[in-house]
Amino acid sequence: MNSRRVVLLFVAALIAAFFILDLGQYLTLDFLKAQHQAFLDYYASHQAPTIAIYFLLYVVVTALSLPGAAIMTLAGGAIFGLLYGVVIISFASTIGATLAFLISRFLLRDYVQRRFGDKLKAVNDGIERDGDFYLFTLRLIPIFPFFIINLVMGLTPMKAWRFYVVSQIGMLPGTIVYVNAGSQLAKLDSLSGILSPSLLLSFALLGLFPLLAKKFVEWLKRRKARQHYPPPKTFDYNLVVIGGGSAGLVSALIAATVKARVALIEKHKMGGDCLNTGCVPSKALIRSAKMLGYARRARDFGLQKTEVSFDFAEVMERIQRVIEKIEPHDSVERFTRLGVDVKQGQALIRSPFEVEVDGEILTTRNIIVATGARPAVPKIAGIEAVDYLTSDTLWDLRQQPRRLLVLGGGPIGCELAQSFQRLGSEVTLVQRGERILPREDAEISAMVEQRFVDEGMRVLTGHSARRFADANTLVCAHAGGDVEIGFDRVLIALGRRANTEGFGLEALGVRITRGGTIEADPFLRTNFPNIYVCGDVTGPYQFTHTASHQAWYAAVNALFSPFKTFRVDYAVIPWATYTDPEVARVGLNEQEAREKGIACEVTTYGLDDLDRAIADSEDYGLVKVLTVPGKDRILGVTIVGSHAGDLIAEFVFAMKHGLGLNKILATIHIYPTLAEANKFVAGNWKKNHKPERLLDWVARFHAWRRGN
Repeated sequence: MNSRRVVLLFVAALIAAFFILDLGQYLTLDFLKAQHQAFLDYYASHQAPTIAIYFLLYVVVTALSLPGAAIMTLAGGAIFGLLYGVVIISFASTIGATLAFLISRFLLRDYVQRRFGDKLKAVNDGIERDGDFYLFTLRLIPIFPFFIINLVMGLTPMKAWRFYVVSQIGMLPGTIVYVNAGSQLAKLDSLSGILSPSLLLSFALLGLFPLLAKKFVEWLKRRKARQHYPPPKTFDYNLVVIGGGSAGLVSALIAATVKARVALIEKHKMGGDCLNTGCVPSKALIRSAKMLGYARRARDFGLQKTEVSFDFAEVMERIQRVIEKIEPHDSVERFTRLGVDVKQGQALIRSPFEVEVDGEILTTRNIIVATGARPAVPKIAGIEAVDYLTSDTLWDLRQQPRRLLVLGGGPIGCELAQSFQRLGSEVTLVQRGERILPREDAEISAMVEQRFVDEGMRVLTGHSARRFADANTLVCAHAGGDVEIGFDRVLIALGRRANTEGFGLEALGVRITRGGTIEADPFLRTNFPNIYVCGDVTGPYQFTHTASHQAWYAAVNALFSPFKTFRVDYAVIPWATYTDPEVARVGLNEQEAREKGIACEVTTYGLDDLDRAIADSEDYGLVKVLTVPGKDRILGVTIVGSHAGDLIAEFVFAMKHGLGLNKILATIHIYPTLAEANKFVAGNWKKNHKPERLLDWVARFHAWRRGN
């Protein structure tokens, strides 16, 4: 029998004994008044034992969350008087409350967090950030039963010592009121006489005090932060946006749409990384490389032989043509027509209300910083002698490297490594961890890695770059000893760093996180209340679609605060890695669920069984769905296979709007399509939860109708 079960049985036995033996009859106001003199007489002759017995009983009643704490508090006042009663009861009640907190934590927290962890994330974050204020407020308001507070707080991440300290202080006013009432026991007719409506209202107002005080302190901090920057009497703009990437463009567009006067500043190219060096060029490259991949798979499609000749420089020129075709969507001309005052130049934030652009001062009520990020380049010994490539500079290549070394097995490294392998380069992919795509489940990473190996790529996991021996040799540390890797060109794909330097944030004192991003609250405000951030410069997700998502919140909050504000919603964030096969995900995967202790059921459907995938010779991959145990509510989905990034959209919609697998199963999907995989995985879930007993009765019903 495990310890949790022992504790549960022990607590249940004590509570049962309380009710079976009808001990509650001794915790009534009538009994207390009837025995008042007897208690006083016993206390007069046995002070220490009386205090010890009372203290112990109070702790037990509170720890077990039994009814009667209020009567015991009155009894303490009646027996010990105001001063001693407050001291004794303050410590006894806090110790008992903390024990109840610990019992709840020991018995229930793991189960609750495992079962509802995804829904409780915001609550957990709030408790870790502001738990002291929440608890202190609740303790000051007797309307909220203290035993419920004890039990509920035990399910949260709050530390026990903090719970004790805050409870000791927060319960003191209420303790004084009850103990004082107990000292006047003879005048007390009922418990309702202790707390009049006016007194309850006073407590409620007192309970709001910590929250009001917190808001006041935040206001003071913000005022102090900009006390040296008095706002002008009038402003040129409602909003100035710095950065013309995805986040900045959407922010400016929203502001212009709601008729605000907005300026957008971009020092380089409109469209930012996504258009010029990220999403668009990489997907154009992947598409060209995929055509070569299909050509090499000619026999899979019943073709005897297919030869494709190509010029690498022409492939790279095609990428530029794709960029040029999309450029008008993000152009200065388009946004000017939409009502945005676009200024091309270097921005410098002079104050929370002033931004300088090449000598011109713009005054503004609000600023949005959307300066994006750049490739991170590690400090590897000897790297200064290497003409390395990054995802920013790769697109200038016109001569194909014969041997390409890719450092980094994340999404960017994997996408580009496979593309160059298919274009004919000899690619070596080096990953420090034990597998590529480490954020995905192990079997998902393995499926992609196997495809890489099948296509001829050299994948070296568990290899850590130590130094560049010369301009064409990397030395990696490995469990079996140092390994030398030769290359003609090396691509650094080891993540991205936020662009926070060089435009005034440092001098102004805008806070930067340890990870190098701009610190922001849930409303995307910095420590200056009128400076907002969105996109890669703040994270936590560095995707174009999340940058656009954040931009709506940043723009609306900047333009309409304090009248209306919105907390940014990260509840359902999807993403895809555009390798072949593609990997798309939304919500939890099995690896994360295990790390967070969240219980889940796993249902899969293999694309090798899907008619359309077989017809397309793309029958490789799977759909993997995590659900709440016993329910069809979706916790997360991973899809590996052709067009996974498109297939995931149905699950994103379902999770966003609270639709379960039963709804997907009941939806007609066109035959034959890849999207049927979503319905079939829902069908697999249904098969695993079919009502066996009911089906037995149905079988008997049909047998009866056959006359058997």
